Amino acid sequence: MKVCLISPPYNSVVKSVVGVSSPPLGLAYLASVLRKDHEVRIIDSSILDYSVEDVRREFERFNPDIVGITSVTPSIPQAYEVAKIAKEVREDSIVVMGGPHVTFLPEQTLRKCKDVDIIVKGEGEKITEELATAIENEKPLENVRGITFRKEDKILNNEPMPFIKNIDAIPFPSRDLLPVDKYQVNGTRYTTMITSRGCPFRCSFCSSSRLFGGYWRGRSPENVLDEMRIIYEDYDTKNIEFMDDTFTLDQKRAEKICDGIIKEGWDIKWGASSRVDTITKKLVEKMKKAGCWILFLGIESGCQRILDAIGKRITIHQVMKAVKIVKDAGIQVLGSFIIGFPGDTLKSIKRTIDFAKSLNLDWAEFSILTPYPGSPVFNFAVKNNLLLTNDWSKYTAISPIMKIEGVTEKQLKSLFQEAYISFYLRPKIVWRWIRNKQFIFIKNGIKLVTSYLKSR
Repeated sequence: MKVCLISPPYNSVVKSVVGVSSPPLGLAYLASVLRKDHEVRIIDSSILDYSVEDVRREFERFNPDIVGITSVTPSIPQAYEVAKIAKEVREDSIVVMGGPHVTFLPEQTLRKCKDVDIIVKGEGEKITEELATAIENEKPLENVRGITFRKEDKILNNEPMPFIKNIDAIPFPSRDLLPVDKYQVNGTRYTTMITSRGCPFRCSFCSSSRLFGGYWRGRSPENVLDEMRIIYEDYDTKNIEFMDDTFTLDQKRAEKICDGIIKEGWDIKWGASSRVDTITKKLVEKMKKAGCWILFLGIESGCQRILDAIGKRITIHQVMKAVKIVKDAGIQVLGSFIIGFPGDTLKSIKRTIDFAKSLNLDWAEFSILTPYPGSPVFNFAVKNNLLLTNDWSKYTAISPIMKIEGVTEKQLKSLFQEAYISFYLRPKIVWRWIRNKQFIFIKNGIKLVTSYLKSR
């Protein structure tokens, strides 16, 4: 069969600010599973700057039997539009949708968009393989695990697909089906990797741990290094971002990966994400030697009361200690913060902003709490009628979505803008941008200030 896997046209907040768009690794993994038996294409609409009409043209040329669409919550309207186009181009095509949003709202998705036939829930490789085989051989979909589908006027939920225990067994993503030259940072080719799946922690604002079953599975260091060798040698790519929720969860494994990079002598730069309680001086020094240049730390709040309430299971002291360890090793630190948690007050939000500035961070990422489907805070918001909107396109982490007692929408927006302005428009930050010729940040900083002043 002909299978077209597509990421819909959508200009994410990240791309609009820093001009970077990451490869759709999920689709590339699915392609590797499918291509041994089927003809597969991947369309990354974002990196190609495709409009919906460009997508229509591609469908008309390829004429796919199956269209697989991936979507996060804010891009779900565009995903629906792609599904509609697929059916207009070929009425008998099978439209399948996957991703975190539809995983947690499968029935709602099928009711909302009549052009979607099947929802793939959670980890997609084994499900997609079974589904494609069933469709090709015209077998009943009731026997395919991990899907929700429409049968006549009924919506049927099948039993879940067990998670893949040995993720070394998953074939490497099909990067050759992606426009690899277009993924660049500062003129340098860039790509992403996933060396582990899942997270054993259950922070109230996060749906990731639920998406992958609430437990962690790591690839072996040997398997990780084999993929890195292909990226480095075959694709001549020297800038990699590890997309794991927590790259450093298994410290010994992380060290072995670093040892392998050092032994190979690869001239690469890479970044990863970590919790503040899963790093040590020994580990980060080895990471630095292996080419790590930046570490993303999920800090979330500068108020211990809020950290405890959201189930983060870290302390303010651990945050300060971790930032110092990483900075002393010569690695840049990006701290991630969220404002607008249930229980947040004007005072606690300002404390978070001040805390971010007090740390020796190179970068800070601020967002407004967004209750994504699948997260405990989403269920809490629905149960208590706290959602301000059901328009998924607004779930971008930069707009108030949830009512917070004692903090108005206007105040939250103002504090969000103030956080960025007060953190970044400091002489040492602006000077670094000038020194590193990162003029896009200066440009967007001016736009942010202008927007802030207009809103006052």
